[in-house]
Amino acid sequence: MADISGEPVVVIGLGRFGTALALELVERGTEVLAIDRNPKTVQSLSGRLPHVVAADTTDPEVFEQLGIGDFQRAVVAIGSDIQASILSTSLLADLEIPNIWAKATNQQHASILSRVGAHHVVFPEHEMGERVAHLLSGRLLDYVELDADFAVIKMKPPRAVVGMPLRESKLRSRWGVTVVAVKPENPGPRSGPGFTYATPDTVLAYGDLILVVGTIEKVERFGGAD
Repeated sequence: MADISGEPVVVIGLGRFGTALALELVERGTEVLAIDRNPKTVQSLSGRLPHVVAADTTDPEVFEQLGIGDFQRAVVAIGSDIQASILSTSLLADLEIPNIWAKATNQQHASILSRVGAHHVVFPEHEMGERVAHLLSGRLLDYVELDADFAVIKMKPPRAVVGMPLRESKLRSRWGVTVVAVKPENPGPRSGPGFTYATPDTVLAYGDLILVVGTIEKVERFGGAD
């Protein structure tokens, strides 16, 4: 399979999500063609995005004029106009764009987007709200879902695993999770100031930061442990 990580991206819809995404991609060195039907929006971003145009992406001729069929990656970031979101996604699918991401506002919208050709459907507001809820509900410092039932969390270690080698903490049998990395509060000459891989001999201290992986249910339970 070809490596498309450096390929340009077309971003359709420049609301808050689309604009933030396009700007972040440009900041990371990715070439972006950004499109929005509102000329005022396009004008406001013309100094920040190198390639931004005002166009109606529900018109197949627009895609042909802009050469959208040559792109390998596309994001439909339209949120408020569901019809335009679905039509734009469908046109991208007709052009056989191999990697189409689309923003959905609800489950019904997501289902339609998948049926018309979106390969990946995202719920930015829902996912951010869910993440913040996890951070507010316990000692978690960061939370990222990696799959439908798998997550990684950043937290300070609970009392039950402090002061002993990880091999003696019974993390797997008691909580069903794995500590994969640790950032010591007081790093030694070998560990350095950042995260390092955890080993069975790693001994955690109260002020350390740890990265823990496991199923969502289990990392949440571990995140609330004393």
